[in-house]
Amino acid sequence: MHLIANWLNNAYEMHLKRVVAMNASDHVAQARARKMADALALGINEAFISHLVEHFYEAIRADEMLGPIFGAKVSDWPHHLARMKDFWASIMLESGRFSGNPMRKHTAIGGLDAEHFARWQSLWDVTLTRIAPNEEVANRFRDAARRIGESLLTGILIDRGGLPAIRAKVVA
Repeated sequence: MHLIANWLNNAYEMHLKRVVAMNASDHVAQARARKMADALALGINEAFISHLVEHFYEAIRADEMLGPIFGAKVSDWPHHLARMKDFWASIMLESGRFSGNPMRKHTAIGGLDAEHFARWQSLWDVTLTRIAPNEEVANRFRDAARRIGESLLTGILIDRGGLPAIRAKVVA
């Protein structure tokens, strides 16, 4: 009798874990759907992301500071643009299409510093001011880019100098 009770208890606990996992999964799916619906309602869609990436990288390629860096690293521009469209769709629409390691790509580029990220952000902001359908869309993309840029710069500083480099960044 005791063995049956233990078996039933274990089976019930496993069932509860599955229910909790399913509910968590449903919650994540619902949150992603809400984020996508909200973005689409504002005018953030695949067409806008494609337009933004195309115009932004035109500016990057023409830029005196960033153009040579990208020119040296990107040999297949159509492929790079497609990856960046997937990246931004994953960030803004929860598409899940992007798979990669941006941190590793950026730490591999020697000499990147805060000036480069500030210039990148400036060109991004100018592009958004020109083409975003409204200020809310522009601000969402600006905020996401700022967070991503800060994260990448922090990772680069850690890669180069560890925690002392981060402390120096905070003090500066």
